[in-house]
Amino acid sequence: MGPIGLTHYLVVAALMFALGVAVVLTRRNAIAVLCGLELMLNAAALNFVAFNRFGSPERMDGQVFTVFIMTLAAAEAATILAIVLNIYHSMNTVRVDEVDSMKE
Repeated sequence: MGPIGLTHYLVVAALMFALGVAVVLTRRNAIAVLCGLELMLNAAALNFVAFNRFGSPERMDGQVFTVFIMTLAAAEAATILAIVLNIYHSMNTVRVDEVDSMKE
């Protein structure tokens, strides 16, 4: 076996992103959809770090973008969880397909 290269990181990130998309498209539970979004953000962060490591290791651009992604993910998780809790208290469900009844 040879050393782990950029292709290996990109394959793992692509699999993570595809799994995140599959979760977002197939699940009806809001918490599961949130987990899928987190997987997609982590795949993007892995791409930034991998391209930085193999493209220009003397610079820190990939790590800086990853820190911003992690901050965005934390803010997104807190905001969405607050919305989901509010929906659960008012409708007693966290299923995404049942929340559209709030339009009326």
